[in-house]
Parts: sequence; structure tokens; C-alpha cells
Amino acid sequence: MKISIIVEGRTERAFMPFLREFLKTRLAGQMPALDPVPYDGHIPTGDKLKRVVQNLLGGKRKPSDHVIALSDVYTGTKPVEFKDATDAMNKMRQWVGDEERFHPHAAQHDFEAWLLPYWPTIQRLAKHNQSAPSGHPESINHDNPPAYRIKSIFEIGKCRDSYVKPRDAGRILRDNDLKIAVDACPELRAFVNTILTISGGEVFSA
Repeated sequence: MKISIIVEGRTERAFMPFLREFLKTRLAGQMPALDPVPYDGHIPTGDKLKRVVQNLLGGKRKPSDHVIALSDVYTGTKPVEFKDATDAMNKMRQWVGDEERFHPHAAQHDFEAWLLPYWPTIQRLAKHNQSAPSGHPESINHDNPPAYRIKSIFEIGKCRDSYVKPRDAGRILRDNDLKIAVDACPELRAFVNTILTISGGEVFSA
């Protein structure tokens, strides 16, 4: 089985290798081919997203069996494109239309929300003891989203460097079990469960 995942380019480089290794432990003998479709900046919207999905599902060479779109809620665009993860998923569904092989998902508010459960590792890498942001990891708002929080601790820490997503997200995830973030972050859990469901695996309960 082939599952294409439309994703922002830096997220693909930072996250996909760890996602594959994590899923292998849940899908022994059932592991699908995960085919990332990266875009610089945020993923396509509107009719362009529909065309991309149709091309992936209907390709003449090795068409995808399913397509997942993974967007940040906070895309950096002005005005803000999505109100929350539910709004992002509803809009992607509307743009693509009635296609049961398409599965929209969103990180609320950005991918880095899924790194916040690993704050002790972030502190160690940044060489600073700044306290973790208070509240639920996926509740960090548009005014100061998770990526900004991680960038801030890196820049005030003694590591003398700023947060670089493809490099530092990998360093954070490499030292930790992805299930910690799956348990803490409902939107990540929903995304992972979609892959597990498509592949015939056992899903994670809330």
C-alpha cells in the first residue's frame, strides 16, 4: 500500500524518518510505503490542493492508495488562513471534495506543538532552564506559537544558536519516544491513527 503525505518541506525532513520508525513497531508486516510530497512554505490550498490530490490518486505510475494532507494551523500567512485545526481540516475537505481516499489533518498550531512534551530535551539542547510553556501543547496560540517558544529558548540559551527545524526537531525526537507526544497531542494522535486505520493496525485510544 502507498500513502502519500502532503506536507511542508521542513516538517517532512524533520518528522518523517521518526514517524516511519515509530509506525514499524505498530505495523509489523503491514507497514505501508509512506511517500512524502513536500512543499516549501505551506501546503497547497483551494483548487490546487484538489489537483494535487487527484494527480496522486490517479497517477499512471504507482498511484497512491490514499492521500493525507498535513498542514499547520499557523501557516505564517496574513490574514491567518485557519482558525483552528478543525477549520483547517474542514476547508481542506471542502477544497478536495467527496473523496474517501483523502484524509486532511492539521497540527495545532504548528508542528512544534508536538515537540513541547519533550521540554527537558529542549532545555538540554538549548542549554537553558527556561520553564516549559504552560497549558496543553496544542493550545499555544497564534500570537506566540510553539515554534516561536522553542526558537526563543534556543536563542537565550548557551548553545549560541537558533532553532533550525530540520536539524533540531530531529535531535529532539531522536532521544524520545514518539508515543509521549501521541498521548499528549490529540491532533497528532488523530494523524497517526489515520495511518494505522488505513493499514489495518490497532489505533491509539484517547
